Amino acid sequence: MARVSNGMITAVNILTVVIALSAVGFSLWFHVKQESPCQKVLKTPILVVGAALLVVSLAGLVGSCCRVSFFLWFYLFVLFLLIVGLIVFTVFTIIVTNKGIGQALSRKGIGNHRLGDYSRWLQKYVINAENWNEIKSCLVDVKLCQRIAGGKAKDFYTHLLPPILSGCCKPPNYCGFEFQNATYWIMPTTGPAVPDPDCKAWSNIQTELCFNCEACKAAILDDIKREWRLLALINLGILVLVVIVYTIGCCALRNNRCDKRKQKGYL
Repeated sequence: MARVSNGMITAVNILTVVIALSAVGFSLWFHVKQESPCQKVLKTPILVVGAALLVVSLAGLVGSCCRVSFFLWFYLFVLFLLIVGLIVFTVFTIIVTNKGIGQALSRKGIGNHRLGDYSRWLQKYVINAENWNEIKSCLVDVKLCQRIAGGKAKDFYTHLLPPILSGCCKPPNYCGFEFQNATYWIMPTTGPAVPDPDCKAWSNIQTELCFNCEACKAAILDDIKREWRLLALINLGILVLVVIVYTIGCCALRNNRCDKRKQKGYL
């Protein structure tokens, strides 16, 4: 029973080494192939996380298999930092995705698209010029607006579009634009029905459309908010798992100490 903890730590770290090598290989594949704007954003974080996970896993593997306490101390120290980081990030995620905080800041908006429904930090992080340009590149790269079913105007208006398609791929209904197809609309000769910035931001250029509209930005923020809430739940699950591994690691470290004492004749 005394060696079970060492065996479990070894098994866990073998698994994480495989995951880390896969992440590093995946990132290196991005570096050698012709990359899209979305892939360019992913490659560096994946490489950093994969390399860090590989170093930590190897330390845990050497510490548990070779009974080297120094590496187990390092392994447990990193796990402790990870536990603290997961707690902080989970709390932070819950705060920045709390709708009440955003609504308290601003109730101004058009229709259901209110940027003020989102925390000021989330708006500042997503809608700044650099990040938003990358997001727009990704929207074009994944051919987001080509997912809208074609057809005549009467058929188009019978479809209930998801917020991200409605906000980014067509002008708002209140602009009064004339339908030509799902992503091509003609402005009335008298101008937009409503003097709203989103009406002026619309473009029939297929790589622009309404990607600069407030409605599109609000739809992206809404998607991010849902994904971060899901991430918070996943973080809680990972936190429980890391705490269990940390506890087992402490047992493995105690086993290493006992082995050294036996070797020195203390026991």
